[in-house]
Amino acid sequence: TVPLGFNIDAPRWDQSTFVGRLKHFLNITDPRTVLVPEEELDRAKALVEGCRAGLVPPGSSREQLLYAKKLYDSAFHPDSGEKMNLIGRMSFQVPGGMALTGCMLQFYRTVPAVVFWQWVNQSFNAIVNYTNRNAASPISLRQTGVAYITATGTALVTAVGLNFYTKRAPPLLARWVPFAAVAAANCVNIPMMRQQEIINGVTVTDEDNNELGRSRRAAAKGIAQVVVSRITMAAPGMIILPIIMERLEKFPFMQRIRVLHGPLQVLLCGGFLLFMVPAACALFPQRCSLALADLELELRDSIVAKHGDKVPYVYFNKGL
Repeated sequence: TVPLGFNIDAPRWDQSTFVGRLKHFLNITDPRTVLVPEEELDRAKALVEGCRAGLVPPGSSREQLLYAKKLYDSAFHPDSGEKMNLIGRMSFQVPGGMALTGCMLQFYRTVPAVVFWQWVNQSFNAIVNYTNRNAASPISLRQTGVAYITATGTALVTAVGLNFYTKRAPPLLARWVPFAAVAAANCVNIPMMRQQEIINGVTVTDEDNNELGRSRRAAAKGIAQVVVSRITMAAPGMIILPIIMERLEKFPFMQRIRVLHGPLQVLLCGGFLLFMVPAACALFPQRCSLALADLELELRDSIVAKHGDKVPYVYFNKGL
């Protein structure tokens, strides 16, 4: 049964530690949740919102409520509470990411293949970045288009340019070109897709979630952390897997089954991403903090005038 005083929003694991955050994201990025029917997701949302209002259905167990919260966190935006599109959810990163990464690593030799798969990957990334933005900072359709074109262009220029440069280099370097393109595009795609946060700032709160104002410096910190997380998410699979394939392809049995090299890379990418998606998300706290001294002078003075020295840190959602 549900214990007295049960708080469904209280973290199950200590979010101030990496291990605690890893357990949390292993839970909500579980790729099996993408198979859950829409009706069940809606019931989970209703159960979570009812629990927040103190209206727990009779006979509900703690396990039922925690599972509902898992589904809610995997499918609904933490700021707006709106259902996220399937492709943009972090729980879709494993199936979506493994297919795209495997194809980028397999089809890297010709320019048309590089152009096509980098374009598909950046389209996927644009959806993910838009879906997981700080929802309190809306972005226009025009800004979304500019961000998408800029990031895709960056990825293509990096990939095609390095592809030509590495034609006379060792084969392994050519296999690492997709990662260089992905890393470069992430440095452009995420800030561009979330430019409104940098321009207008994100809402910052005190420890009790009382709004204090908007901060551009907080937005910059959150976006920088997301860029690092996304590059880290892709790095092991796109750096280590080419080394593995380079060694495997020298064996006679691998040369006889060339048609299976692509599916094999996709499966191996999935193995990397199963761990790296939650691990990369867990690098930094979801509820990011910033010292009062690091805020813009005007906002800092406003907070000090209202609260004195009672607010040493402000908090905000950094996105994913």
